[in-house]
Amino acid sequence: MTEIEKLTAGHPDTQSADIVADNIEALRALFPEAFTEGKIDFEVLKQCLGGTVDEREEKYGLNWHGKRRARQIALTPSTGTLLPCPEESVDWDTTQNLMIEGDNLEVLKLLQKSYAGKVKAIYIDPPYNTGKDFVYPDNFHDSVQNYLKLTGQIEGGAKVTSNAEASGRFHTDWLNMIYPRIKIAHSMLRADGVIFVSIDDSEVANLKTVLNEIFGEENFIDTIAVEMSTTSGPKTVNAQQGTIVKNVEFVHIYRKSAEFDRVNRTPLLDGIDSYDTHYSIWMNDDGTLASLSEKMEADPIVGEDIARYGLGGRGGFSVNSLNKLLSVSDSAKDFVERNLKSIARVDRPPVSAEGKSTPVGRWLEFEVDHRSYFLTTLANGTLQALMPLSLNYRMSDDYKPRFGRTVIRGDLWKGFHQDMGNVAKEGEIQFPNGKKPVRLIKQLVKWADSAKDGLILDFFAGSGTTGHSVMQLNSEDGGRRRFILVQLPEVIDTTNTDQKTAADLCDKLGKPRRISELTKERLRRAGRKISAEMPKGVELDTGFRVLKLGTSNITAWNPDVSDLEGTLLANAEHLVPGRTEADILTELLLKLGLDLCVPIDTKDIAGKSVHSVGAGALIVCLSDGITRETVEGLAQGIIAWWQALAPAGDTRVVFKDSAFADDVAKTNMAAILNQAGIKDMRSL
Repeated sequence: MTEIEKLTAGHPDTQSADIVADNIEALRALFPEAFTEGKIDFEVLKQCLGGTVDEREEKYGLNWHGKRRARQIALTPSTGTLLPCPEESVDWDTTQNLMIEGDNLEVLKLLQKSYAGKVKAIYIDPPYNTGKDFVYPDNFHDSVQNYLKLTGQIEGGAKVTSNAEASGRFHTDWLNMIYPRIKIAHSMLRADGVIFVSIDDSEVANLKTVLNEIFGEENFIDTIAVEMSTTSGPKTVNAQQGTIVKNVEFVHIYRKSAEFDRVNRTPLLDGIDSYDTHYSIWMNDDGTLASLSEKMEADPIVGEDIARYGLGGRGGFSVNSLNKLLSVSDSAKDFVERNLKSIARVDRPPVSAEGKSTPVGRWLEFEVDHRSYFLTTLANGTLQALMPLSLNYRMSDDYKPRFGRTVIRGDLWKGFHQDMGNVAKEGEIQFPNGKKPVRLIKQLVKWADSAKDGLILDFFAGSGTTGHSVMQLNSEDGGRRRFILVQLPEVIDTTNTDQKTAADLCDKLGKPRRISELTKERLRRAGRKISAEMPKGVELDTGFRVLKLGTSNITAWNPDVSDLEGTLLANAEHLVPGRTEADILTELLLKLGLDLCVPIDTKDIAGKSVHSVGAGALIVCLSDGITRETVEGLAQGIIAWWQALAPAGDTRVVFKDSAFADDVAKTNMAAILNQAGIKDMRSL
């Protein structure tokens, strides 16, 4: 291959990642003896694998009609691209966040070269298969065109339908939709990455089997049951009639590999909104016990506030009034925070303390298994342990300090029904269908990304809760997490009364009635609100770049056998008419595996517009009219800029093929760049 390589539609650089080719190369590296003349010899491969090959006809696993095709679709590269939309974005030049409008299957394929193995956490809330969910056929041969037809961006084509149970393919349709998307998502995760998938009971079992197959059963972490409603209102009537009503939804959690466990996770905590009055005992330094309420009343500053707010009463200050005092008295808060080790509650003693005794009304320190316990004996002779408030006073997951008990969560997450009452209005966007609380996503991301700097992906973005949550979380803990959201421009159903408010908002904004428009507007509003609440001088990325799925900027070679000469003339220009330099640059970033938020500088050199991507890793000139006479000046200008940038690795320079007046001009350009040390020049 010469130094001048043409980026045509058949070249690997013009497609998304080819997973099949990558898998074959990985297999070749492990078992070269299993390849004969470039083909896999499966008999030899079986011998290499010994007894690990399962050739039984009946195997454990989940099978359905279309599974093989769904797997093949996941492996088929996309020939589409993403088109930049700076006018719909916020802080385009500086943000590291992405909001992508398009079919998530095609978008995931396009993102693979740039982001495979780089995502720390994925959260998705896919359709729950209720019988009304948006379903469309994934077209194997022309998926981008299929997507454009289905979303009304070009005329004619397939029909969008709901997934009715009467179709006879209810679970099959849903599995064929979810399988290839999760298959690709697996490759996007870092070795220490994790995926969270929300689901209800209609597909919870099937989804878990799919995740087991793709991620491996050994990488299953847990399934969380999230309390999303209570047995109240209309549900009470159903429950009284003997119906078991639904209160929970589920979140399956899978890691990419055992690397995930090498970092300690941030504990997930539940807190209480008021002071836990069980913490009513005071542990004096001399081993005697007293009352917390008496100690607080005896303190001259706190005692003054107790009297000021009328909380003393005839019998003196009671711990039952402590919550009221804490809400109005800073001195009381300070008193509690200074004395966390002295304030305690009664708890069960450890089993190893059996047979121990202490004087009534006193406490004694007891050490066992490298832990310290504080023991006391009640008036009735019962041995008990004292638990200091210092052990449980910490920040809960909504970042509010608790004066009382906080509980480390297990896999039952209670209380999120409280968020559901306001979830439709979160982010100032009313779109109740399937919306998840910000608090839920924040806590999942916080648990997954202890380093606070990971890339978070959601390819069923809906109204944008994940992006909102990432920005909010960063504002609270100083994190620098990034997000990538993908949302289909699904038309809002105006016949659904729940969605009418959302449609009216789109009309008010002058935007198409599409869910992706709600995603963008929510991110704008949430970002403004979060930024306004930040202290002055604190930088926070609340912007996002908008990109939209479209057909490639490079015309596909589709010869007319009856008029080859006419076809050749029609394909003299390899680029689609009407596309901008920004469009082409974005496709180059995708196809060459560069970050879509990489900095791009532009400079005029010899009258031509030249772009430096990633501090000189890629240099692109898409201007026309490069003649034999202008080659020298343009080449020397590019070389001077390249030397000033001093990129760490090899640099690739790309030109439009049609920009060169003739082959001599192109050859001269390659020779001059090569002589200066730039070995990789390509044209498209």
